[in-house]
Amino acid sequence: MGALLAKARDIPLEGLSFREAAARIVEVRAREVFEHSEGVLDLEDIERVHAMRVATRRLRAAMEICRPCFPKGEFKGLLGEVKDLADVLGERRDPDVAVDFFRDLTDAGPLVEDLERERLEANERLGAKLEEIEQNDLRGRLEALALAAV
Repeated sequence: MGALLAKARDIPLEGLSFREAAARIVEVRAREVFEHSEGVLDLEDIERVHAMRVATRRLRAAMEICRPCFPKGEFKGLLGEVKDLADVLGERRDPDVAVDFFRDLTDAGPLVEDLERERLEANERLGAKLEEIEQNDLRGRLEALALAAV
């Protein structure tokens, strides 16, 4: 299930200039990040966090590769915000994986309890980050960045 959620869309680029391709790639990869945000705070479905984290990493890589196509001032700040989001997703994903791994070990009860607490705290930070990026319209600003490349 996780592999299906995290699959990247193919992006047809034939016949496009580098700038046009950069704009399309960033637009699609940004859209994928926000499509995976639905249900990402659900502690029972750890694959949603994984899918959003992978999508964020793809967006970051695309932005870095296409850096010359975008206005420097806007680009740097947006890339930093994408990196911050990826970091918070990573903080949430790591305890998910550990809890999943240790849950079935009979002598790991106290460790699992600590990891569950860490997971809840990370989920709160992720919730705050999602609220922040909604308030500062990260999605809209990434779309505007893509348009600025053309």
